[in-house]
Amino acid sequence: MYKVAVLGEYDSIYGFATIGLETFPVSDPEEAETTLNRIAEAEYAVVYITESMAKQIEKTIQTYKEKLLPAIILIPGVSGNTGDGVTGVKKSVEQAIGSDILFGSNN
Repeated sequence: MYKVAVLGEYDSIYGFATIGLETFPVSDPEEAETTLNRIAEAEYAVVYITESMAKQIEKTIQTYKEKLLPAIILIPGVSGNTGDGVTGVKKSVEQAIGSDILFGSNN
């Protein structure tokens, strides 16, 4: 059975454990890359990563974009919402359906 992971700064992700998701608190980019690679090799279907941590490990995340699993989804952290998560989801939907989900055309 596939699992769901949440990766990022402790203060941003600890609450996800209360709803049954496995949390992986990391404090620096090197630890985040190592942890993401370990998660990707395990049976995780979805990995939520805080936007601020994802920004620091963009190259590592990019290696998983072409793979079926895990799906990597950016989420805001305690430092706020950068908009990167929404932009990523919007691009994925546009790629899948060939249309801008907000305006109904390719912009």
